[in-house]
Amino acid sequence: MTENEVCRILIADDEPIERKVIGKTIRGYFGEAVALFEAENGREAIAVFREHDCQVAVLDISMPGINGLEAAEEIRRENQTCSIIFLTAYDEFEFAKRAIRVRALDYLLKPSAKEDLIAVLEEAVWLSKGRVRQPDFSMQQREPQEKDEKAESMKNQALAEHIRVYLEMHYMEDISLQDAAEQLHYSDAYFCRFFKQNFDKSFIMYLSELRVEKAKELLADFTVNIKEIGQKVGYRDSSYFTKVFKRITGVTPSEYRYQ
Repeated sequence: MTENEVCRILIADDEPIERKVIGKTIRGYFGEAVALFEAENGREAIAVFREHDCQVAVLDISMPGINGLEAAEEIRRENQTCSIIFLTAYDEFEFAKRAIRVRALDYLLKPSAKEDLIAVLEEAVWLSKGRVRQPDFSMQQREPQEKDEKAESMKNQALAEHIRVYLEMHYMEDISLQDAAEQLHYSDAYFCRFFKQNFDKSFIMYLSELRVEKAKELLADFTVNIKEIGQKVGYRDSSYFTKVFKRITGVTPSEYRYQ
């Protein structure tokens, strides 16, 4: 494959070992389907992004000179479709809000589970092929405030249940985190933070696992073909469905059906 035939991914982190680990994780899953480029600070990240026209940028936030958020803002000014993923040790709500403003695909905290990183990168690689739309980030941001801890806990439980019900009803549709946040009348930033705190995984990972569980149920009916099952659980492309299913279960839908 030439550089233009693969997904070009930028990894920017000031720690060489961190870049190596991230690169190894990505290469181990995507193989030759991706081309990786590294940068050790924000200024270098912008230069590498420009030189190779990267389609995905995995950025640390705390880097010397120009930090990851500033680099992301410059990347976004120049490119509206690049999938930006923050991988950082900083659990700061202000950072999360700025990440949303640059239309980041996700905001993962170190040390992030390998599965979460792969899940969001899988989505980013898919977006790079132009087969699904980029989410709409136009919703006005707001952060609910609660003073009473007991009331806050009850409110959180109710919202978590509301989210579960919403996803149970809409998992078969082409929905994004931003779609869910808008339907439930919460800001993207608040919804992203709430989801990770209450579901212990990213929105993309949760939705993927839910879809796979629903697919398992449908696979019990041998009169329904696998392509149709993929479509029923929200995947318009059977090869993408198979890839996600195997990542989560370790086997393909066909292997699962006949095991």
